[in-house]
Amino acid sequence: MPPKKKPAAPPPTTGYSHAAKSAIQETTARVQEIHDAIAGKSFDILQKIPLVSGPATWVQSAHNAIATSVYAAIHHGAGGLLEAAGQIEKHTTGFASDKPPGRIASGLRSALNGAFGDHLAASNNRLAINMSIHEQGTPVALDTEALRTAFPTAGAKLCVFIHGLSCDEHSWQSGESGSIGAAGSEVDFGRQLHAEFAYTPLYLRYNTGLPIARNGAHLATLLEELLEAWPQPASELLIIGHSMGGLIALSACEQAAADDMAWPQTLHMLICLGSPNLGSPVERLGHLATSALHLTKATEPLGKIAAARSQGIKDLRHGPGAPRKAAAHHHVAFRFLGASLTEDVAHPFGEFLGDGLVTLGSATAHEIEGDVQSARLGNISHMSLVNDRRVYRQIREWLAAAPETKRPRQKG
Repeated sequence: MPPKKKPAAPPPTTGYSHAAKSAIQETTARVQEIHDAIAGKSFDILQKIPLVSGPATWVQSAHNAIATSVYAAIHHGAGGLLEAAGQIEKHTTGFASDKPPGRIASGLRSALNGAFGDHLAASNNRLAINMSIHEQGTPVALDTEALRTAFPTAGAKLCVFIHGLSCDEHSWQSGESGSIGAAGSEVDFGRQLHAEFAYTPLYLRYNTGLPIARNGAHLATLLEELLEAWPQPASELLIIGHSMGGLIALSACEQAAADDMAWPQTLHMLICLGSPNLGSPVERLGHLATSALHLTKATEPLGKIAAARSQGIKDLRHGPGAPRKAAAHHHVAFRFLGASLTEDVAHPFGEFLGDGLVTLGSATAHEIEGDVQSARLGNISHMSLVNDRRVYRQIREWLAAAPETKRPRQKG
């Protein structure tokens, strides 16, 4: 008998309208649960009062019937409207591959992926982002011809930039076009690294709502394919990860080592900017708030809404811990940079506040043996780490002082 064909993957669901439908219907269900909990408590009290209990029971029955009808109408009415909107969206927006969305649309999509990316991926929503190298807002196929077309001046040295939670590759872009010595506080890291060290900048986009370990596995595979297909016969790799991006890069190193992949042999340096190795206090507060909301029946539905945040965000509660010794490759230089909102990083508030999202200790923690260094900079916020001039100076200092990379493997 001929082998059975695998069932075709279901077509991706419509984007924003489908996401909005799910959000409205889930929120409606949670609001109904709050309504029922509060009303139920009130009617329980009335039913304990003599002469009132009988009428209260009748009123409760009528109330429940009316409330159920109203919420059902909202649930199905919103669903029907947004289903219609979905059909319009398919024909008017189209998500055409030859028409990449603008920066604002891309940013909105990345924010949705950060908050609910695991749900979007699980429901096969077309808004779910697939990990890929992006150039000018468009994903680049990992084959030699496509890479040569996208990067006509491709060199033998690559720098892969990995953004943080709810962001995309546009976060690395700066309005500054001058040299590092020019006035101003921002600088385009990719442009400067190309000018000073001949690195070809490559920008990753990925679904930040997925678990960190899952994204790490995707990145390990992507880098293996990228280095195999790169137009140059030999390449040197630099990775710069911001926040969650650094954690994913470290995870990719560990998983690549476990799977005996080849790309880590080309890795010269891995730089983590504000990566919460020991977790982010903001997500820990979020977890406490969610737990508190589950303590009463009336607020439990709100707790369910809060708990719907993505696994990627939840993974930042404790972080993966200080990078393990297994992550170290003896030829790789690991660099960790932490920032503080205070000018003086030695000030007690400097450690407590960190960069507003990640503490200094969490950003600079490591247990990696070998060539490992960390640095701390003051008066820098978390999101400023991707284009601050002082951060670039530190990156440049690390690169200039690093020993020469061993000759990478040849293709073929």
